[in-house]
Amino acid sequence: MKNLLTRPSGNPVLLDGGLGQELIRRGMLDTEPSLWSANALTEAPDLVQEVHEDYLRAGADVITTNTYATPPERLSEAGLEGRAEALNQKAGRLAERARAAVGQDALIAGSLPPIRGSYRPDLVGEMDEIEPQYREQAGYLAPHVDFFLCETMSTPGEAQAAARGAASTGCPVLVSYTIADPSSPEEAEPRLRDGRSLEEAVEALSGLPVEGILLNCSYPESISAAVPVLRELTDRPVGAYANAFTHIPDDFDEHADALNSGARPEQREDLSPEAYAKHVENWLSAGADIVGGCCEVGPGHVAHLRTMIDSAADTRRAAG
Repeated sequence: MKNLLTRPSGNPVLLDGGLGQELIRRGMLDTEPSLWSANALTEAPDLVQEVHEDYLRAGADVITTNTYATPPERLSEAGLEGRAEALNQKAGRLAERARAAVGQDALIAGSLPPIRGSYRPDLVGEMDEIEPQYREQAGYLAPHVDFFLCETMSTPGEAQAAARGAASTGCPVLVSYTIADPSSPEEAEPRLRDGRSLEEAVEALSGLPVEGILLNCSYPESISAAVPVLRELTDRPVGAYANAFTHIPDDFDEHADALNSGARPEQREDLSPEAYAKHVENWLSAGADIVGGCCEVGPGHVAHLRTMIDSAADTRRAAG
């Protein structure tokens, strides 16, 4: 992981884009919303591998396992108690197969998500409740991944639990927070979804073996305002990968219901690959080291980012 984040080229690391929404876009509808993308591991594993391969061919340096919906507790609630080990390991193997099929020197990130719902700080629970669950899921994934990405964390405590659980495997760890959208244009200070400041978010990870701190699954405009603040708060690598939703509700289940209907009403129409890249340029100018995409940001966006990053590198070489 350190080699990727400190490459001699100085180029930023390019993550992949959203996986769950990309599966749905390709026809993988889920009749059980609580399973969401996990359903594809049993019903359409070839499609999962195909999406991974498409991100690699688009130029991603990293692909992320299809494990956002496979925490043991969530699987148990969906009637799949005892399947966590098999499904998480299958997700890891599919990512490995995709990398081998494309033959690209990329890394695999193990996704560790919110256990009890995205955007729901009220449901996070206590550290001693959720840290063992992160340890369990991370343990299943560790043989198949190069590092862990604890993503869409909405509270400092949730991030601590996920980071500790991931670090228990000995693998490198990145932590990514989701941030609230300002209630008015005058509200300038970026905050987590529980109202805490980015300063508190960074402080919560001090002393933990976390390689970098990111922001994800938030509006690109909100992230553009937050990246400069985050850059000032830490010497660790920072990064961002935004979503392209038109509306982010307080309860992620609203997204699942709409997306699984096939209607996809929440996708923004103003975030073409070119438009999304403009936001990413802002993050890079503010000091981001790692960039990519989240929900509704697909292989086309990643391919455009690859071209943009490589063109900037060519320009630097020519000038130097």
